[in-house]
Amino acid sequence: MLQALAKLLQQEEDEIRKVCDDVMKVKPDLVITEKGVSDLAQHFLLKANISVIRRVRKTDNNRIARVSGASVQNRTEELSDSCVGTRAGLFEIKKIGDEYFMFLTECEDPKACSVILRGATKDVLNEMERNLHDAFAVARNVILEPRLLPGGGATEMELSARLKEKAKGEEGTRQWAYKAVADALEVIPRSLAHNCGADVVRVMTDLRSRHAAQGGINWGIDGHKGTLADMAEVGVWEPYVVKAQTIKTAIESACMLLRIDDIHSGIHRKDPKQEERPTEEDMKGEEHQS
Repeated sequence: MLQALAKLLQQEEDEIRKVCDDVMKVKPDLVITEKGVSDLAQHFLLKANISVIRRVRKTDNNRIARVSGASVQNRTEELSDSCVGTRAGLFEIKKIGDEYFMFLTECEDPKACSVILRGATKDVLNEMERNLHDAFAVARNVILEPRLLPGGGATEMELSARLKEKAKGEEGTRQWAYKAVADALEVIPRSLAHNCGADVVRVMTDLRSRHAAQGGINWGIDGHKGTLADMAEVGVWEPYVVKAQTIKTAIESACMLLRIDDIHSGIHRKDPKQEERPTEEDMKGEEHQS
């Protein structure tokens, strides 16, 4: 029994040595794996002056491959010199707080990166992560669709002014639909004026007059001062795709609610008292059974 166990252990050691020899043939300085690494394999690689980082997530492995120029391989027999990344200049491990972090810096042409956020509490970190995610989403939207619109409620107020002009040319009840959408769009600048502590009535009146005139398309509310300002000069812009999607979602939600209301109002409801009152046929059936 002991001889069989020793033979199995020797076969395992030979197989691990073979895997490590395949890795050492390409002479890497660092090996990064998604799964674990046995102590014996770490011993062989460390003797060859090769560092090992284990249990790295697949997404992080792909980022490391893009940064260093390496390629992710599933079999050690398929390793070649071209698989080794040579674009990363410095590899180091730092302790930040109570955790250790690995850094690959001084890269020649980095095409990916990781961002480390530090904060006093977990709530602060969650808020920082959410803000960073929003910033990345804005940058992505601008890259895919470079068109921008003035912020500060300028876009909504301009649409409201144009819809009110359109309503004047309509007859009958059709004009009320344009006026209703125009009034709904004014909620955004009115909320901005209210949040920054401005005189809502005065600011909204001034904003309407500026958008009614020629050349007032960029006028919106400065959230820091609570006054009107040219958003192009202040530098407050919003992505076109976000604004268009917001308006589409609002209109679709309103249409869905109207459809539900029509269906609900068309349902005929019976009087519950009439449902509980037995009919003559029920009375005859009971007498027949008795």
